[in-house]
Amino acid sequence: MTRRISKLVPVLAVSTGLVAPAALACTSMLVTKGATSDGSTFMTYAADAHELYGELYYTPARRHAAGALRDIIEWDTGRFLGRIPQPAATWSVVGNMNEHQLSIGESTFTGRKELEGPAGLIDYGSLIYIALERAKTAREAIKVMTDLVAEHGYASTGESFSIADPNEAWILEMIGKGAGKKGAVWVARRLPEGYISAHANQSRIGQFPLNDPQNTLYSKDVISFAREKGWFTGADKDFSFADTYHPFDFESMRFAEARVWSIFRRAAPSSKLGAEYVDGSVPGKRLPLWVKPDRKVSVQDTMALMRDHFEGTPLDMTKDVGAGPYAVPYRWRPMTWEVDGKKYLHERAISTQQTGFSFVAQMRSELPAPIGGVLWFGVDDTFTTVYTPMYAGIRRAPGNFAQGVASRGEFSWDSSFWVFNWVSNQAYARWSDMIVDVQRTQGELEGQFLAAQPEIEQVAKELHKSSPERARDYLTEYSVKQSETVHTRWRKLGEQLLVKYIDGNVRDEQGKVNHPKYPESWYRHIVKDTGARLVIPEAPKLEPKPEPLPASKPTVAPAP
Repeated sequence: MTRRISKLVPVLAVSTGLVAPAALACTSMLVTKGATSDGSTFMTYAADAHELYGELYYTPARRHAAGALRDIIEWDTGRFLGRIPQPAATWSVVGNMNEHQLSIGESTFTGRKELEGPAGLIDYGSLIYIALERAKTAREAIKVMTDLVAEHGYASTGESFSIADPNEAWILEMIGKGAGKKGAVWVARRLPEGYISAHANQSRIGQFPLNDPQNTLYSKDVISFAREKGWFTGADKDFSFADTYHPFDFESMRFAEARVWSIFRRAAPSSKLGAEYVDGSVPGKRLPLWVKPDRKVSVQDTMALMRDHFEGTPLDMTKDVGAGPYAVPYRWRPMTWEVDGKKYLHERAISTQQTGFSFVAQMRSELPAPIGGVLWFGVDDTFTTVYTPMYAGIRRAPGNFAQGVASRGEFSWDSSFWVFNWVSNQAYARWSDMIVDVQRTQGELEGQFLAAQPEIEQVAKELHKSSPERARDYLTEYSVKQSETVHTRWRKLGEQLLVKYIDGNVRDEQGKVNHPKYPESWYRHIVKDTGARLVIPEAPKLEPKPEPLPASKPTVAPAP
């Protein structure tokens, strides 16, 4: 990650520019409070990019002098775009959740090539963090974000934003107007209570109600702009944002919608959404924008939904020869390749090796905001991370997650990003065996956090009654301590894996070194690929030698 300093004029403040996720790179899910087992709203985000260093951003609340300006640093490139006026005050933000529990995530869908390169000042990453600094609710965030691009212009390609607070969950989709054009067209839809939704680098809002401002908001020119471009000629009621601004194709279904499908199929198996929705075999099939889960979803369920390689489906990444002998559900890039003039692909799952950071945001209306908001934060691959509770009211980021500890090009044992990558990259070599050890430790840590949550929050509530500041201090120390526990335990796990599996051996619990065979299926692959080259010839059978006849004794003539 590239670390930069942003200046406010005349008030100085610190923010961070970073290499943000690239195309086909992120996954986000929303769960309404009516769909959860405890009445929380959940929102998830996996920020995936091969150059993204995973760390926990923290911005304290501030008051700003009249005339103060905020630098706009493009999230993808670190490029300075300009400055905008600051409001009188901004909220504290930990990761992608602010002190009021408002949480925002995203995925890039890019959209029509004709709409790239708009003349704008504010990129999608800056929109996220400015909205978190300025808004209290999801509706306010949508207004902040859309007002900003209307006034200052939008500087990115197509984006889907997840925007949630303790009471509502929204998807906002936005795209610029093309080279030299200011502003953006957009539409936002509120999830109905009791439902979940997701997006993963494909625009998903199709047709939408035109007269339902309680649940649907949109730019006044979202349809007329498409008409001007000649992309839509039908009745307004038939207009589809996704079909117009990011038409579906095979790759968007297989690489992007497949991840949404894998969330929906597990959360709502009764919907019977088969692989034909995303494998390209039936191009006209479309997933619904949201589904009702078969049962109420817990925070632990939500973590599990973000851990997936299409296991048990026709797209299962553990099954083909690319998985190797140890069923590794990962494929190194590039995503597509050619053999003998024919194009092929690797599947793109939710869990992927290039995740910088991910989180499950838990938001609860019945608790004071500093306590009700929990950012369950993890670094590296969602399948092997440990989601650690970072409360909305904390005053600093833990050292092992903090900005500037290391970078994508600089290793440090003090960085959880690097410690987790060390463990996961060991596991990728012998997945089917090592993931058992990894998940055992992961489950122990996350289980402890979830079990302790009611007690920790009860203490914080009692403190909050007399002193909200003492409650925030308490939660800060708790969050920092848990992150340090995870960091220490994960480094120990890495050491244990190295000792247990060194040089292809497997050391059992008694310390005895064993040499387990490859799976039978892998031996058959070897035989198929090598033919007779590795065959051990049978030893020639030797004919048994005939037994020698016993020597005959000389006949002694009888005496005369």
